[in-house]
This record gives sequence, C-alpha cells and structure tokens, in this order.
Amino acid sequence: MDTATPPCHDSASGTAAFGPARRHPSTGVKVGHVQVGGLIAGHPAPIVVQSMTNTDTADIEGTVAQVAALTRAGSEIVRITVDRDEAAAAVPHIRERLLKRGVNVPLVGDFHYIGHKLLGDHPACAEALDKYRINPGNVGFKEKKDRQFGAIIEMAMKHNKPVRIGANWGSLDQELLTALMDGNAKAEAPLDTRAITREAMVQSALLSAERAEEMGLGADKIILSAKVSAVQDLITIYQMVAQRSRYALHLGLTEAGMGSKGIVASSAALGILLQEGIGDTIRFSLTPEPGGDRTLEVKTAQELLQTMGFRTFVPLVAACPGCGRTTSTVFQELARDIQNWISTSMPEWKTRYPGVEALNVAVMGCIVNGPGESKHADIGISLPGTGETPAAPVFIDGQKALVLRGPTIAADFKTMVSDYIEKRFGA
Repeated sequence: MDTATPPCHDSASGTAAFGPARRHPSTGVKVGHVQVGGLIAGHPAPIVVQSMTNTDTADIEGTVAQVAALTRAGSEIVRITVDRDEAAAAVPHIRERLLKRGVNVPLVGDFHYIGHKLLGDHPACAEALDKYRINPGNVGFKEKKDRQFGAIIEMAMKHNKPVRIGANWGSLDQELLTALMDGNAKAEAPLDTRAITREAMVQSALLSAERAEEMGLGADKIILSAKVSAVQDLITIYQMVAQRSRYALHLGLTEAGMGSKGIVASSAALGILLQEGIGDTIRFSLTPEPGGDRTLEVKTAQELLQTMGFRTFVPLVAACPGCGRTTSTVFQELARDIQNWISTSMPEWKTRYPGVEALNVAVMGCIVNGPGESKHADIGISLPGTGETPAAPVFIDGQKALVLRGPTIAADFKTMVSDYIEKRFGA
C-alpha cells in the first residue's frame, strides 16, 4: 500500500512539481477528457481542481454562464445539480450550448434521492453527463436502497460513465451507523461515538464501491469521497479510506463556511492530506457572499496546490506584508496592480507564452528583505521604504539589472515584466 511513486508531475504545465515523496497509489479514472488519479506517462496524474454551480440547473442560460466562468477560472471539472425532471431535461442543452461557446469541461451530475429515476427517464441527460455523483445515504432506505443504488450503477455501465460514491457526514447511512453502534455497545472496550461515526463513513463509501464492483463496474470507474465539516475528522477518515483502498479520492471539507473561515479550514484539512500523498481531486466548498463570486472556490483550490508545489497555474507574486518601514502604499498598490494584470492576462498568455505560469515576481517594500527576495524571484523590485533613498533596484534572474527612479516606477516595472515574459516565454 505504501509503495513509492515518482515525484508529483504536472502534465498541464509539463514541469515537475515539488510534492510529497510518495503519492497514495490509486486507480486512474477518466472523467470526460480529464484523468483523476492513477499515472500519466509514468507519473502521478495532476491533482484536479473541480467546482460546483449554485444556479438552478433548469435555468439553462444561467447555468451555462456559471459553468463557463468556473472553467475560465481554471475548474477542470464542474458539477451541476440534477434534482428534478426540469433540471435533467436541461442538461443536454447545457452541454450543447457550452460546446458552442468552446467550453469542453467535464460535467458531473449531482444526484440525491431520485437519481435512479431521473437517469432512467432522461437518457439524454445520462449520456450528456461525464460522471454521476451518488450519495450512499440518500439513494433510498431499507429495501429500496440496494435496488435504487443498483439502478444508478447499471445506468453508469450502460452509458460507460464513472461515478463518485460520496458519503457525507450530514446524510450518513443510518442503518449502517445503527448496526455499528449496536455492535460497539456489546464490545468489551467500546469506542466513543465519534470513532464509530468515522468508521461508518469509511464503511459507507467502501461497501458501496464493493457493491458497484460486484455489479460489474470497474475500479477505473469509481471515485470515492467521505466528506465531513470538521478538520480533524476529515483528516482521519481519509487516512482510513486510503489505508483500505486504492480508489481515486476526491477531497473536500463539506460546508466549509464563508470567507476566511472556509478558506483556512479547507486549506488546513486538504493541505495535510495532500502532503501525505492522499487525494486525486479537490474542491473548496466555500459559502459565497450573497451575490459573490463563485469562482473564488476555484482560485483558492489552485492557490493551495500551487503554494504547496503540486501544480502551477498562474505566475506567483511575492509581496511583503508591510511594517513601520513601509508607510507608503506604493508597494501595496504595485503588488495589487501586477497581480490583477497577471490574472486578466493569463487567458491570452497561456496561448502565447507556454510555461509562463511558472513565473515568479517579487514586489518588496523596503531594503530589509527587498533585495534578497527580489534576487530569488525571476524578476523583482525593491521599492524604497520610509526614509530610504527614492530609488528602486530591479533584479532579473538573480542579478541587479538597473535602478528605477521617479514617478513612473510602477509603470516602468510593469513594462519590464512584460518584456521579460516576451523574451523568456515567447516563441
């Protein structure tokens, strides 16, 4: 189980990334044209970023617009809710309109309670989707459970689609949990309730996957998840799943929360698991502000992978936090302007400048760490702090290139960054 694998390799950028010495070995699953888990050309497949819409799927135009926005932001798989007939009927039209826009992103259907019926009644929906998401706790109860779960698996085999079997703390299989609790009560050294609930989560996912395989669905069509909202529980549960299986794993802290709370909690949980080599695809389940930008969950997931050294998506801008030496806001404004400029330029740069996502830029505010950090970047500037000489040395590839002065320092540096990109990454 703990066999060594090659270093993490980012096939999207063609560069080896720094990551854990070992990746949990998993079976690769093709979701549309995207591979989750397994190996690509002898290297572990890149950890895939995915997201989910919050539009009413029956609103075709609204859903198409949000899927397109999430894809532009870098989501490599997008999940949509399929909760009723109107939503299921809309799916093939959503797919068609996305393709007309040139958006060829794998779509995942999120099914609960009546997924077996919707897939059976809407074969065009079943065919248009690239993966089905099944919650073992929400497929039915008692005698209906196996039958309705089996119906979805049969539909997946019929249409040659993979499934994600996703257990969730908030909708855990109560029959399984009750059986484990009863058995624990009779044990000589019973475990606490939380430990039994964790075990129920793990068993819910693994037993469902075993059932799917018994029906004929290959392991290369199964992705597992076991999502909870508490960081320590999530870490423990995924460690348990990884120890007991080689299925591709989808990581995510469910109901992570809003703003910094959701970002910090998700980063803490997923960062630990990823560093242990666990996880093949991730999603940040952030609660957006009312009317907020849904793409934030994509950007934060990318930033986690990039800051940990697993993937490269956009050039990094290092900037100091500021202190009493940097009472001027010039370095803050320049760092913001450079970051925004890079973000808006990336769609074009990806085509014109292959490899530009690996660029490192430094915008520093004073002499303390400014020159040193700038030397470590591909191109960096050290702006004058409070009381310092009004000059800004610029370093390129570790060497001092020139010193900028005057009111046009920001504009001049931006031009230098643009020239550097053209020279280094241009055809």
